[in-house]
Amino acid sequence: MGKSGCLTLPVSVPSASKQFAEEVLQCHNEYRKKHQAPPLKLSSKLSREAARYAESLASTRILKHSVESSRGSCGENLAWASYDQTGKDVADRWYDEVKQYNFNHPGFSSGTGHFTAMVWKSSTKLGVGKATASDGSSFVVARYTPAGNITNQGHFENNVLPPKTSS
Repeated sequence: MGKSGCLTLPVSVPSASKQFAEEVLQCHNEYRKKHQAPPLKLSSKLSREAARYAESLASTRILKHSVESSRGSCGENLAWASYDQTGKDVADRWYDEVKQYNFNHPGFSSGTGHFTAMVWKSSTKLGVGKATASDGSSFVVARYTPAGNITNQGHFENNVLPPKTSS
């Protein structure tokens, strides 16, 4: 186990995409627990949609968010690397944005949006997809429902809670 409590699972097994999604889910839930957010459940529907979009990104090799209307009311996190990312790599990079988040002045910032989407308390389901481009780079798409990062008054205060201090 790494310092975050996430297991690194082998990716060279027949159900690698399912294993990858489970690893991303486990890491999300470890981080969510620190912020008093209930665990997410993996959604096969969201995962299929995320995988389809990851394939599209890999084919163009351009990292850009999907058109909001194409994903309904889902939130979305994206990751790219020049190598085959593990689920833990991706989750750790997104969560690392916590260092820039100001819990005394909660709100949206482009530098912390991956982190806040991960720990958004009222999100309940997660979908994960990964695809490899022809150059070996990998694209990861995570979809959340209900979506987080709602900028209306009070939403960040109620959904992005400070980490619990260990006693």
